[in-house]
Amino acid sequence: MINRVTLVGRLVRDVELKYTLGGTARAWFNLAVTRNFKNANGERDSDFIECTVWGKSAESFVNFTCKGSLVGIEGQIRTRSYEKDGQKVYTSAVSVDSFALLESKAITDARRAGQPVTTAGKDDNVFVAAGNGENIDIADDDLPF
Repeated sequence: MINRVTLVGRLVRDVELKYTLGGTARAWFNLAVTRNFKNANGERDSDFIECTVWGKSAESFVNFTCKGSLVGIEGQIRTRSYEKDGQKVYTSAVSVDSFALLESKAITDARRAGQPVTTAGKDDNVFVAAGNGENIDIADDDLPF
């Protein structure tokens, strides 16, 4: 069976970070992913997808993102259930294996400071963090597209 998900979208709010009793970091967030087609009003709808990332990757994700950040994630869909008012409720979320930050640090810092964000004159480097937490700097010239 195959259970792989790749998404690119924007963070709906700042990422929440908590630690388990054993000290493992857990971050969760909602990712707004715009659909490729327009609705009857000529507007694009978005899906809001719950995501979770664990460990050192969770701490890195929180440190380098904020509400509105453009990110790419890869992971697996996980479903869980719980009881609420005598009914069994099922929820699904993406368990993130790796992520890519698709905006420069300057843009993220501007968002955090509440300043208007523009892409004109942006930094050409993109910070990418793999699931193992290592940092990679990639310039636009290095990309095949």
